[in-house]
Amino acid sequence: MGNIMKNPVALAIIVFGLLLLLINTLIIVPETRQGIVVRFGEPVRIINRYQDGVPYGSTGAGLLAKWPFIEQVEWIDKRILDVEMEQQQVLSTDQLRLQVDAFARFRVADPLRMFIAAGNETRVADELRPILGSALRNELGKRPFAALLSPERGQVMDNIRTGLNRVARQYGAEIVDVRIKRADLPDGTPLESAYQRMRTAREQEARTIKAQGAKQAQIIRAEADANAAKTYAESFGKDPDFYDFYRAMKSYETTFRSNQDGGPTSSFVLSPDNEYLRQFQGN
Repeated sequence: MGNIMKNPVALAIIVFGLLLLLINTLIIVPETRQGIVVRFGEPVRIINRYQDGVPYGSTGAGLLAKWPFIEQVEWIDKRILDVEMEQQQVLSTDQLRLQVDAFARFRVADPLRMFIAAGNETRVADELRPILGSALRNELGKRPFAALLSPERGQVMDNIRTGLNRVARQYGAEIVDVRIKRADLPDGTPLESAYQRMRTAREQEARTIKAQGAKQAQIIRAEADANAAKTYAESFGKDPDFYDFYRAMKSYETTFRSNQDGGPTSSFVLSPDNEYLRQFQGN
């Protein structure tokens, strides 16, 4: 031991060897990652594995030890990852070609299966991307364009997620969500044609509502006229003389009313005993 202490080169080699051994023995496990410990190419255990409902940092994150040199750690993200789909052209049931952009979010729930089937998260995303496009074309091809603008859109997304999840499980992943970013008609004639159809449909709906309103107005007006006639008839039956007097006064008011400038609107020449003026003669 004393000879080693006197030889700085040997001491440096020993210290370097101990540091190298320590570095290859201890590993720092991040909270956001899970690891597969591989020994001679074979996975032997999983560290900091994702568990549903367990908060980060409670499943094995921190400083851990492994066998030096013979064991390596393959890291896999525990966080939610994205799959961006390339723009797809979808033909709806009403023969409209739609330009659709969508994406899916997934999480690696079984890192061992993912490591064996795909190797890493990037490969999983590459495998899921064409499946997402196919499921999207399949599902949207069963519905009209208007379904994407209605609450039915949520059911469409659920169906796509269910189909995509069946494939994702083969790679140890689970689909968290699927969303359509945009679904537009191509610019030019198809878009203008769709706008014209929508405009025509709305105009037809407006005409229908207007016709129904006019019909209801006529019914209400007829009922009001019938009630008024009934009231007049009942009044006439109670006091015919008063009713005759009242109608004559309304007629005189309408006939002899002056215009806004104060002058008469017309002139009449009638004999004093004219039947029309009999109410002026008194009873």
